[in-house]
Order: sequence, then structure tokens, then C-alpha cells
Amino acid sequence: MCFFYEQHPMKTRASIRRMVYASLFGAATAAGAFIMIPLPPVPITLQTLILYLAAALLGGRLGALSQIIYLIIGIMGFPVFAGGKGGLGVLMGPTGGYLIGFVAGAYVLGKLLEIPKAPQLPWMICAMGVGTLIIYLFGVAQLILVARLSLSKAIMVGVLPFLIGDAVKVTAASLAALKIKKHIRLSP
Repeated sequence: MCFFYEQHPMKTRASIRRMVYASLFGAATAAGAFIMIPLPPVPITLQTLILYLAAALLGGRLGALSQIIYLIIGIMGFPVFAGGKGGLGVLMGPTGGYLIGFVAGAYVLGKLLEIPKAPQLPWMICAMGVGTLIIYLFGVAQLILVARLSLSKAIMVGVLPFLIGDAVKVTAASLAALKIKKHIRLSP
């Protein structure tokens, strides 16, 4: 009698493929941190563009997993956070809320895109907007707690400078995800 659960070989290969995609998107998010415009206290990077694509193509669970992988790499001390930073201290610092929000934002965004069988551009843009809002909520909360900013000041420095750039990234990621989804299926 075998005490180990045997999984069908095709399902195992599909699971491994999904895990590889999640890992690759985690690495791509790290690469996106190096393309940055340094604004204090929160820099503008391409990380969220990669996050949007990960969640849209992989779904909620694997999209969030890609961001968890990214955070683990950074927590281990590799310089993958914006500005070439790494370590647990970054998560505890003023911008750490945004990084933690990446996981929640990717999960919710991916789950919203799993609702319709074939999400169209307006739905995709709205889902990515909700994901962005979640990232902002985590980020602003940490700015208030760690940097001791008022709510209005946290919004002024942690949200407003990024609205136009994030709108462009949401639009670009939505269009790209729709094109990619036509050719390959990455989500379960």
C-alpha cells in the first residue's frame, strides 16, 4: 500500500509549469524595481506593471504567490526592492506597506479576473484599478504608522504622485494581458 498521494503526471506537469510561471513573474517584479524614478518617500517603478500581468495571466492564487516569491527574495537580503534595497527592514520601513500590498492586490485582482470566462478591457481595467487601490491602502497605512504621517499627508506623498503613472500602467498591462491571453493560457 502506498502512503504517498500519487498525482496524475499531466496534472503534475501543469502544476510545475504554473509554479515556474509564478517564480518567473516574481523575478520579473524584482527586475521591475530597478527601473525607477526616485521620489521620496515612495519611488515610481515598473513593479506594479509586472504585478498586474502576473495576476491577470496567472490568476489570484498564483499571482499572489509570484509576489510572495518576490518578497521572500527581498527579505533574504537580495537587493530586489526599489533602489537596490533588500532585507526585512525594508518591509518594516515606510514603503513596506506597498510591498505587502502587492500580495493582497495581486490576489484580489486575479480573483476578479477569474469571475468572467473571458474578461474584456473595461473589466480588466476596473480589476486592476481595484488591485491598485488595495496596494495604496496598505502603503498609506504603513506611511501613517511608520513615517507618522497624517492621513492627508500620506495620501499626498503616497498616492497622488502615482495616479497618472499607475493609470498608464493599468492600461498598458490590460492591453498586453488581453493580447497574451489570446495566444497562451497560463491560469488554471
